[in-house]
Amino acid sequence: MQLKKYTDYALRVLIYTGTKPNNELASIKEISEVFHISQHHLGKIVFELNKMGLVETIRGRNGGLRLAKPADEINVGLLVRSLESDFTLLECFDQGTNHCVISPACTLKHTLNKALHAFFKVLEEYTIKDLIKNEEELRELMGMNK
Repeated sequence: MQLKKYTDYALRVLIYTGTKPNNELASIKEISEVFHISQHHLGKIVFELNKMGLVETIRGRNGGLRLAKPADEINVGLLVRSLESDFTLLECFDQGTNHCVISPACTLKHTLNKALHAFFKVLEEYTIKDLIKNEEELRELMGMNK
């Protein structure tokens, strides 16, 4: 299973803003430069994260974005579930397009479904705070300690 770049980038935005000291504002431009992601693409992601109530955006010359709630209240598993739309791991996961002749007797579908649920169960054990426990190292790698 592979997550969309959109989800990856959304997690990076939350990690970046979560490591800003004293809840300082971050800009889309600086996040774009750190991760080499287009500002336009990040703008769409930030808009979505704002709609979800995960980041707060402040307009204007001194504006930017920051976490809208504490990092320990942003669940990684729930975020990934809400950003990812397709969990069709195999053809047989979709009744409408399933043409596999062994589907009625095949246990692979059930095994992969069980693995998918385990995947989310693990992700739901983590928050953004858990992902930034090594804040100093992350800040250094993202060039925040200059």
